[in-house]
Amino acid sequence: MTIYDELVARGLIAQVTDEEEIKELINTGKATFYIGFDPTADSLHVGHFMALCLMKRLQMAGNRPVVLLGGGTGYIGDPSGRNDLRQMLTPETIEHNCECFKKQMERFIDFGEGGAIAVNNADWLLKLNYIDVLREVGPCFSVNNMLRAECYKQRMEKGLTFLEFNYMIMQSYDFYHLFKEYGCNMQFGGDDQWSNMLGGTELIRRKLGKDAYAMTITLLMNSEGKKMGKTANGAVWLDANKTSPFEFYQYWRNVGDKDVLKCIRMLTFLPLEEIDKMDEWEGSQLNKAKEILAFELTKMVHGEEEAKKAEEASKALFAGGGDDSNMPTSTITPDQLTDGGIGIMDLMVTCGLAGTKSEARRLVQQGGVSVNDEKVTDIGFVVTESMLKDGAKIKKGKKKFHKAIMD
Repeated sequence: MTIYDELVARGLIAQVTDEEEIKELINTGKATFYIGFDPTADSLHVGHFMALCLMKRLQMAGNRPVVLLGGGTGYIGDPSGRNDLRQMLTPETIEHNCECFKKQMERFIDFGEGGAIAVNNADWLLKLNYIDVLREVGPCFSVNNMLRAECYKQRMEKGLTFLEFNYMIMQSYDFYHLFKEYGCNMQFGGDDQWSNMLGGTELIRRKLGKDAYAMTITLLMNSEGKKMGKTANGAVWLDANKTSPFEFYQYWRNVGDKDVLKCIRMLTFLPLEEIDKMDEWEGSQLNKAKEILAFELTKMVHGEEEAKKAEEASKALFAGGGDDSNMPTSTITPDQLTDGGIGIMDLMVTCGLAGTKSEARRLVQQGGVSVNDEKVTDIGFVVTESMLKDGAKIKKGKKKFHKAIMD
């Protein structure tokens, strides 16, 4: 099976510009391709995960990845799929976030000699003269076509700013620059980037008279049509300090029955023949599939040792055995106690299980909180010092666990 056929079989390809040319390039290892990552935070998240996996697959097939860090486009902010204007980041924050991204990417992509290269579009975008850009690339873009672009639709409803309107031009210029300087002949990205990517291929054609290609990756959606990779507390991060390996494991362990095999097919590197056999699985076998998914992805992101720890901690919670020492834990100090204990609402806020005491109160009153496997419905419930010394296990809802221990 060719690498292109494998991408199709795994359900990863959404749209392509020139299928036969793209097949030829990536199947023969002749693609120099880029994917852009705007540094909107100090960690990559699950939304970036499919792109990283795709880069790894294509690099393994002999193609050369170019990681584009958006140190320049980060000054503007991608309006795709948004209802509001992105927060403006300081230059220092953008630079810091780019450095964090690069370190995390090294776990997935080989940047060794002859391997992938990382570039930052701040190196060329921030040096551009506005009048020169207008004269050089302005005539290549139709405002009518830009306003019809899918990437602007949601922002058009509330008012698209001129700042955001320029994002397509900047992304297209990136492709143009990378084509000239690095021989980058392909751009990959999420399916919500299709209009921006076409802008780049058209700019290259009109300015250089040459062909470049674009392919979008299927967005990771659940069976309800919602983007995966988000929880009630926000994004699922690849940084262990923002989303612990246990929490990362639990996220994938708890995906829906209808989504688990799709996620295994799209995200893991397990052989397709092995995955195809799982198509007949049902009932308790789907729980096994979820464990496989969670372990494989946690191993990729955090390493095999952390994956084993997370698996063991999960078994301690759900199978009644194993070591729960790797459960997310908060340390309570004596000065946080009052009369030998701490109230359940204060404890939940301290442990990050609730943002405010009001939220904690609501969760308790609705029966969504347990301590040491006993449901707590009294907002005046106190977790005692002795309970904390033994390690108090707090459960929020059906799937969120945390341990509070006494220092």
